[in-house]
Amino acid sequence: DLQICQHRAPTCCTKKMEESYQAAVRRERTQNIQALNFELKYMIVGHITAFQEAFESLLRFAENRTSSLFEAAYRPMAKEAAEPVRELFTDLSLYILGAETTVESAVLRFFDSLFPLVYSRLINPGITDLSEDYTECLRLTRQDINPFGRYPKNLVTELSKSLWASRMLSQALSLGIEVINTTEHAALSKECSRALVRMQYCPHCQGLTLIRPCAGYCLNVMRGCVASVSELDAPWREYISTLEFLAGEMAASHDLEAALAGIRTAVNEAVLHAQLNGPQLSATVDKVCGQPKRQEGNLSSDTIVPVKEVTEMQKLVMAHTSLNNKRREFINYMKRSRTFYASLAERLCDGDLVMRDSSTCWNGEDVV
Repeated sequence: DLQICQHRAPTCCTKKMEESYQAAVRRERTQNIQALNFELKYMIVGHITAFQEAFESLLRFAENRTSSLFEAAYRPMAKEAAEPVRELFTDLSLYILGAETTVESAVLRFFDSLFPLVYSRLINPGITDLSEDYTECLRLTRQDINPFGRYPKNLVTELSKSLWASRMLSQALSLGIEVINTTEHAALSKECSRALVRMQYCPHCQGLTLIRPCAGYCLNVMRGCVASVSELDAPWREYISTLEFLAGEMAASHDLEAALAGIRTAVNEAVLHAQLNGPQLSATVDKVCGQPKRQEGNLSSDTIVPVKEVTEMQKLVMAHTSLNNKRREFINYMKRSRTFYASLAERLCDGDLVMRDSSTCWNGEDVV
């Protein structure tokens, strides 16, 4: 009653044993593919972690530089500016990690929150009544009044270019893991499991427990078994090319590190622009939002302090080098995995599974 290991000679197998063999080959094939996938998956997961750590390190560095700008040059508003700065960098971090947000909305929201502080602490330091309604009016009219000139839009343009490639790379790495996980659990067809039993276990039914499959026979069987997974070859090669392109974009003109480091300078230029245009801004705000209460006394508003660049560039250079090295290592490794899906059958037949350098092997019917 054997269905797979039929043979002219007497056999020690039963139908139940054939079923056990089919379960065994399914388990073994999954384990073998998992073993082949392990190194590739380990490298991608490791680099996802490394990239995210490097991104976070750069973001924290840029956030600290931006916060220190207010401490150094705009002390009257430093404490209140901490929250908008923190929100800006949180939004940028979420954007890189693939959240449904945009760089433009993050930057414009930051300048909306900044304007009431700049207006009440630097341009008109005598304001005592900064009610919620008045603050909200300042926030809502910021884009119409345009107190910060061209600087918010310039910052959006600069950050959008550099963060886009980082966001795409982050999403691409996650997609790579998803593809590999899916191939590990690709269902085994009935024909494939029967062919694997015939190749690996039917010799046992003849008492030939040490004989192994012929190399050519193994390749034919495995190619049939992994045909659906091998179809990933062309998309996988294209995927590797896309990773190379994104890494090139990040390293070239859309430099993430330089763009993040430039946030501090852009914010400083924007605040200086608002201060220099203080009288015109006050006249416009009074028309739109009304006149707030003022404190009597001589409080000068023209305390414009040009900011000095903090000498933290050494840290940035180190973070920049670290991220560039990680990118380079990773892309070089991924380029070597271009033929991963094309060579799957060969790799599954490698090692101890087939008979090498021997004149005797199993061809699916008999010993040859």
